Amino acid sequence: MDRIDCVVVGAGVVGLAVAREMALQGRETILLERESAFGTVSSARNSEVIHAGIYYPKDSLKAKLCVEGNRLLYEYCRSHQVATQPYGKLIVASDETQIDDLQAILYKAQNNGVPEIKMISGEEAKTLEPNLNCVAAILSSTTGVVDSHGYMLSLLGGFEDAGGMIAYQSPFISAKPIGKNAEGGYQLEIGGADGMQIQTKLLINCAGMSAPAIAQKIEGLRNDQIPKAYFAKGNYFSLSGKSPFAHLIYPIPEPGGLGVHLTLDMGGQAKFGPDVEWLDIDAEEWIDYTVNPKRGEGFYEAVRRYWPGLKDNSLQPDYSGVRAKIVPPNAPAGDFCFNAPQDHGMQGLYNLYGFESPGLTASLAIAKHLQGQIKNSL
Repeated sequence: MDRIDCVVVGAGVVGLAVAREMALQGRETILLERESAFGTVSSARNSEVIHAGIYYPKDSLKAKLCVEGNRLLYEYCRSHQVATQPYGKLIVASDETQIDDLQAILYKAQNNGVPEIKMISGEEAKTLEPNLNCVAAILSSTTGVVDSHGYMLSLLGGFEDAGGMIAYQSPFISAKPIGKNAEGGYQLEIGGADGMQIQTKLLINCAGMSAPAIAQKIEGLRNDQIPKAYFAKGNYFSLSGKSPFAHLIYPIPEPGGLGVHLTLDMGGQAKFGPDVEWLDIDAEEWIDYTVNPKRGEGFYEAVRRYWPGLKDNSLQPDYSGVRAKIVPPNAPAGDFCFNAPQDHGMQGLYNLYGFESPGLTASLAIAKHLQGQIKNSL
């Protein structure tokens, strides 16, 4: 039976970044992916926004790793010829009642160490964006978008160049610890056309929405150590015609998400979303990604608060994604969760739970943080 140093489960953007980091550290690493290609689930269904780290609680992992990840991602993309567009973002107060909320957001961003961020007046905002309706705004200059597929392709190339191997159509079936507290590593059962068994010293669960389900298949983990998965669908609608804005435009956040905001793709085409649609399901397999056109009816009212010029019938259903949440509706937003050996008592096992946004932005910082945890445990 083959024995290697490290197995990473899930070839989304976080799994790719983690696997690359493990291989760069000299570990013989296999990346398992149940689909026939990398990044086809959540990583293919996001807004591609490079976040600045504005909204997250002070000292949270999301705040720390997003701010660090923003810098690392721009540096990586510059050095690896991955396309980005640093459009900048305006977070807008549509009326005077939202000024306090806007100031609270700025205060939180400054406490998080977000660079190049400031409050501007409504007049200054309208100078930048004449079609905008607002009384004040926050300007975040380090917010942008990235060619996420190109980025993931580059991560995969770096992983393979460092000696890593990716196994497609290879679903994770089970893991059995070897020895007391897995001191001898893990024996894995891998599905697929041929199937295989391998042994590994390190087992890293980066399966996104499926991370809790994968953890259930690891012998020795108690159920109370595995969070329940919750599924919050976000629907996007595209704008017909040319975008009237050159920046990303965000309203004041709403529970469960950041509100119906305008983002731009790499070519400058505008889309709106995501909204927050909690799904009453227990497993990822039951997700329906179809965008219900009727949900667009609520988009018009939300968007017109900051863009009154939005015309009727100008939004078309585009695509949807689902956030990998580990907190229920109406609960405070959860933080990234690195479930490590000191948490569950099993050596060499790391489960990454709740890695929703800003997972794309923070991916390189997540990988470095995890590497630090592993190094400290050896």
